[in-house]
Amino acid sequence: MAEKNIVIIGAGYAGVHAAKKLAKKYKKDPSVSITLIDRDSYHTMMTSLHEVAAHRVEPDAVQFDLRRLFNRTKVKLVTDVVEHVDHKNKVITTKQGTFNYDYLILGMGAEPNDFGTPGVSEHGFTLWSVEDAVKLRQHIEKSVARASKEHDLEVRRALLTFTVCGSGFTGVEMIGELMEWRKRLAKDNKLDESDITLNLVEAAPTILNMLDRKSAEKAERYMKKKGINILVNSPIVEVKAEEIVLKSGEVIPTHTLIWTAGIKANSDAENYNMESARAGRLKVNEYMEAEGLDDVYVVGDLAYYEEEEGTPTPQIVEAAELTAGTAANAIISEISGGEKKAYKGKYHGFMVSIGTRYGVANLMGMRVSGWLANFIKYMVDLVYLFGIGSGYYMFHYIFDEFFHSKDKRNVFRNLVNRYGNVLWSIPLRIFVGGFWIVEGATKLWGEGTWEKATSSWSNVPLLFKGLGEDSWILSDSVKMPFEWLQTATSGATEATAAASEAASGDWATPILSSMPSWFEWIMKIMLPTPEMAIFMQKMMVFIELAMGLAILFGLFTWLANLASSGFLVMFTLTAMLGWDKVWALPASIALMNGSGRTFGLDYWVVPFLQEKVGNWWYGKERGIYRDHQE
Repeated sequence: MAEKNIVIIGAGYAGVHAAKKLAKKYKKDPSVSITLIDRDSYHTMMTSLHEVAAHRVEPDAVQFDLRRLFNRTKVKLVTDVVEHVDHKNKVITTKQGTFNYDYLILGMGAEPNDFGTPGVSEHGFTLWSVEDAVKLRQHIEKSVARASKEHDLEVRRALLTFTVCGSGFTGVEMIGELMEWRKRLAKDNKLDESDITLNLVEAAPTILNMLDRKSAEKAERYMKKKGINILVNSPIVEVKAEEIVLKSGEVIPTHTLIWTAGIKANSDAENYNMESARAGRLKVNEYMEAEGLDDVYVVGDLAYYEEEEGTPTPQIVEAAELTAGTAANAIISEISGGEKKAYKGKYHGFMVSIGTRYGVANLMGMRVSGWLANFIKYMVDLVYLFGIGSGYYMFHYIFDEFFHSKDKRNVFRNLVNRYGNVLWSIPLRIFVGGFWIVEGATKLWGEGTWEKATSSWSNVPLLFKGLGEDSWILSDSVKMPFEWLQTATSGATEATAAASEAASGDWATPILSSMPSWFEWIMKIMLPTPEMAIFMQKMMVFIELAMGLAILFGLFTWLANLASSGFLVMFTLTAMLGWDKVWALPASIALMNGSGRTFGLDYWVVPFLQEKVGNWWYGKERGIYRDHQE
């Protein structure tokens, strides 16, 4: 079979989804090659750009490196700009070379549409790339800093007036982030928060028109309550450097106009000689096949397919993934046989956040608002990352959104914030590490030998004279007071008595008087015979010593304290942990907050392993990918 070359242009939501699906299908098929071309070396989480623009997260929180997404797959990555597509000869020309294709997927997405409004391109700010977000952030910070030193009240007011044009999801989420950032901007520049004015301008009579009216009105009430000025029926007819002009003739002095009023097809598609529709989107059929062309598919925001007359597929993430899946399935049918499946727009709903503390959503017929709506939005983002198979970025997303935020700008406020000085955890780390070392050493040498050797400095040399008779390493009897293990031995009475003695010594006054029946059932599976119990007893000695040393010296402290917590919970449920040792459980949990990074080996070991193991498993990040030349 001749090799089939599949080329995907655009690493947006649709392009990545299509590449993942095709790579999974043809993972072990050498006759199919897959190439993904994009002008950037990363995939951008477009739905989070407002967080970068308003300084809630850093740019790398929304940039997902393509090597880390596609390492260990057959997808070849190319960082380049496509200049022309020759449909007749099936050749793609880029700035750096040419690519032949048998099947082509176009997923370059969309770009802002200013509808010809004078001054938008010269004086307005858009929010359609990481570069846009960073540029806007820097402008806002400079404007506020300049205003803090400006004596002219009119100029100062204009510098501190921030206006968002467009009340769709992007516009509302952007104004919501500015609403929460306002406090920090004012504090850092010695201003009053009330000095900063926020405007949301909409040409239509209502806002958030993809939501039902009740949800949209809830969002509107919340924004007004928080001091956001909402102007509806107010088309902007001109944007100037220091003011905007509304159709009514009203002039709003402002140095910052953020344009989120609409999008159109990526202008690169204009050079592809393809049939287009509203806003330049490329016409496709129900299989996402480009109109009038063979073996060319269009997905995501770029595709124009009317599910119902006059109603094209919405330009949202879920539609991007569905169109990509439809196109990928069609190509699979062409290559491997089978019936093509027509596009079906099964959307689970729409949601919008207004800062980190409030949101509204319509999900599968249900209305959700407030904290819960925002939390669901975070979960949807995690589901997306799981769907593209990126546990790496799921982990980083959780830290960026929940643990590394500042100024209470996350859904849990500062309750789970990781920023803090872990220097003061060092004494606790030494104490918990010492606790496990003593526990392990007592079992290693035997309780009698250990107590005598540690009773005074002069007795310490006893530790070098060998293990005691009651050492768990030397013992061939079960030390744990579990009835099913004791009665199974030939010397049941003696073993039970020994276990009871051990229990009264090591585990006096247990937290639980007896083991819960459900946990006893689990333990019987784990320790079915005395032989297995004796083996685990000996292993426990080394596990406790290893945990203690790791915690003491700050090596793999998160894992060591997770294990510590787990063992303490297990000892509690087996009715072997006394009240005198219960403190070690909350202490172990507390030490999971990066305690080994301060005067601990994790300061060197963890970053080293993150880099080495990360590069081995996920691949090394590059600014430019040229896999086709390697």
